[in-house]
Amino acid sequence: MEFRYSDKLDRATYQTDGLDFNIPLRIHRDPHKEIAGALRAQKDWSEHVGPVVDYSGGLGSSYSFIRATVPECLPGRLEIISYANEYAFLYDDEMENLDLKSFTEGRDEMLGVFGADALSHKVDPNTRPEKKLQVQILGEMMAIDPKRAVTSMKAWATFVQLASRTRAQPFETLEEYLPSRIIDAGELIWFGTLTFGMALTIPDDELDLCMKLARPGYAAISLTNDLYSWKKEKKAADDSDLDYVFNAIWVIMKERSIEESEAIEVCRQEILKYITEYEYIVESTTKDLSLSWDVRTYIEAVRQSYIGNLVWSIYCPRYQ
Repeated sequence: MEFRYSDKLDRATYQTDGLDFNIPLRIHRDPHKEIAGALRAQKDWSEHVGPVVDYSGGLGSSYSFIRATVPECLPGRLEIISYANEYAFLYDDEMENLDLKSFTEGRDEMLGVFGADALSHKVDPNTRPEKKLQVQILGEMMAIDPKRAVTSMKAWATFVQLASRTRAQPFETLEEYLPSRIIDAGELIWFGTLTFGMALTIPDDELDLCMKLARPGYAAISLTNDLYSWKKEKKAADDSDLDYVFNAIWVIMKERSIEESEAIEVCRQEILKYITEYEYIVESTTKDLSLSWDVRTYIEAVRQSYIGNLVWSIYCPRYQ
């Protein structure tokens, strides 16, 4: 991958808790557009959906989410993907703060926002405020890159439809849980984010292979999310009177009948297992000239997203 918009940070300046696998962290050079997008999303949500109170999203004093996870985002696309990502964080927090009945209703309403009408620009006085903001996101993306905007929004719509079924019931084993967690953690949303943000086009005849190659990377990202969001998600489940937590730590504890500290270590080892596998895939894919340049770039971009997400998770106010 050619690096034009980011800088590599000195390894001695940040922590990785031993999970970096020697992957260098890169940060986008422009902090201003990410901040502008995130704050604008919070302002719009507060005005149109509900007050934003006691909230932490993608921004952080040391490492912010989009600059760390999409370090090679085209500068002109940084603000809108920051806005869209902050929208996703805001919605995720709203769902976590609901009881089970309200969560189901909220999930079904979100399906209406990002279901079959995901590409619709129509709004009227009865349109849900979340839909109005989604239309705004789509409009801004279409003004920049119509083709990739449609690809991204279709991926987001598919994600919502799949993710609506992932939390229907607790999982008994990590093997059963992880495929659903990869969906829930936003594999398809991130596909849309990377392809739009970096102006990548994955050829139709390479799409399935591309997703298959990237999956161990997304497994590592998903488990990293679970490791660092565990306390936040456990508290949200307790506050909502849920008797389970949609998190690998909870699944591992139940599956193996072990304590929390042991489950955390098991999760760490699973992360290392998947990122080790993914590093081999990245190395092999980079040399495979039978694959398109965009596919090879995408696979490496997921690698950068892993290390960026790891470091952000360690430092971010959202989980600390």
